[in-house]
Amino acid sequence: MLRSKFTALRSKSDIMTAEPGVTSANASMRARTVWTIVLGFAADPLMRWTWPDPGQYVSSMTQFIKACGGRAFEHGTAYVAGESRAAALWLPPRIHQDEDAPDAIIARSLRPEISEHMAHLRQGIAEHHPSEAHWFLPLIAVDPSWVGQGLGTLLMRYALQRCDEQGIAAHLVSSNPKNIPSYQRHGFKIIGEIQHGCSPLLTPMLRKAN
Repeated sequence: MLRSKFTALRSKSDIMTAEPGVTSANASMRARTVWTIVLGFAADPLMRWTWPDPGQYVSSMTQFIKACGGRAFEHGTAYVAGESRAAALWLPPRIHQDEDAPDAIIARSLRPEISEHMAHLRQGIAEHHPSEAHWFLPLIAVDPSWVGQGLGTLLMRYALQRCDEQGIAAHLVSSNPKNIPSYQRHGFKIIGEIQHGCSPLLTPMLRKAN
């Protein structure tokens, strides 16, 4: 049922071409982009620790994506590749998340036994946020059926080329240790570790402009 959202044919008016293989999602592509990320994070350690029930994960994650990366759509920095089978939401320098919205979603849906651990994670993320101007990548994901096809790499290279052209750093927080080697190949370096109690490990990373 979910898969059908990504396979619908798109007209040329649905997209703005960024470069061959990468497009900037406009308003009409927003729902498809969000659902790609929902699928891509379905086995993510942090997200499934937060929402282990599948139904709760789907309903909460769709809201969480919009809260954390929704402003990327407003600024033309929500990128997709492979007919929306991969998506990355980038926030430009000085454009911040709506911090109250993610907290509200978490507060409504969080299991009481992990609330203290989540509070420490959120604090740690804030403490590792760079003070310098930077591009922030809150979310990047590939439809699991298309992992290994190079779509994530395509998205990352496109965005990082823009960072280099502007001479601005890039920042992300990895919620899956398996992805760290890939980020390192793109020039990101580990700048800390965040973990509390039974929580998964989060890894803030920073890439200086080349």
